[in-house]
Amino acid sequence: MPRNLEPLDLGIQIPYHFRCPISLELMQDPVTVCTGQTYDRASIESWVSIGNNTTCPVTRAPLSDFTLIPNHTLRRLIQEWCVANRSNGVERIPTPKQPADPTSVRALLSQASATSGTHVSVRSRAAALRRLRGFARDSDKNRVLIAAHNATAVLIMILFSETTSSELVSESLALLVMLPITEPNQLVSISSDPGRVEFLTRLLFDSSIETRVNAAALIEIVTTGTKSEDPKGTFSNYESVFEGVLDLLRNPISSRRALKIGIKALFSLCSAKQTRHLAINAGAPEILIDRLAADFDRCDTE
Repeated sequence: MPRNLEPLDLGIQIPYHFRCPISLELMQDPVTVCTGQTYDRASIESWVSIGNNTTCPVTRAPLSDFTLIPNHTLRRLIQEWCVANRSNGVERIPTPKQPADPTSVRALLSQASATSGTHVSVRSRAAALRRLRGFARDSDKNRVLIAAHNATAVLIMILFSETTSSELVSESLALLVMLPITEPNQLVSISSDPGRVEFLTRLLFDSSIETRVNAAALIEIVTTGTKSEDPKGTFSNYESVFEGVLDLLRNPISSRRALKIGIKALFSLCSAKQTRHLAINAGAPEILIDRLAADFDRCDTE
């Protein structure tokens, strides 16, 4: 029996119009499609993702568009019903997070990349980047949507601009490593540019541990996504790249994410033969052995 129908075992009947017509479970995020029928968001999105994107599941009428309109009235009624039946084991459904929409994404990217204007400031640009990062953190779907609007190119431009403030560097870098960078030219534009490599290297020693971890993450993304060893070899000109990455592993306060990213970045850097001696000179074997003997779980060890 589906998880949301468990209250029925206690003798509680879920109102018919509170159930999703697809899953027959209590709706948590009811949305209405163009035919006027309401479904749980997760169910109708799953229905469309498997190829049923032309017809309404209940009415079988054509879906002229796939705009999902939140049914706030129905959600409030469901919330009230859950609260009224709390003593019988019914849990209150969480307030759903609204997904990103193309219009909002375009507006936020425009605000983040603006360099002049009446209301343009570092604060407003950083706020736009934080809002985008919030969307990206919510779901894979949001990350795909943001990336589809050329966000990686915009973020790379912001990150490596000579006039970018430290706040914008931190925010743009944090968002960039959350998105898929699928354009080979964008990867090469970073790995083959000594100035950009040097800048990323400096970020590995930033006062913010989050910025240091994200810099290592971008280095791993770039070196892994670059097929030729020549761009990877650009990093061989900077011994401090290895020192910065290994410092994440050496630091006793490093989070699990920092340790994993540090390992992945080190592995990717060492995929180019001409850089492996730098890893050894920086003390990689000793640090890795210490970590293996300390607190790596099985997954990390592999």
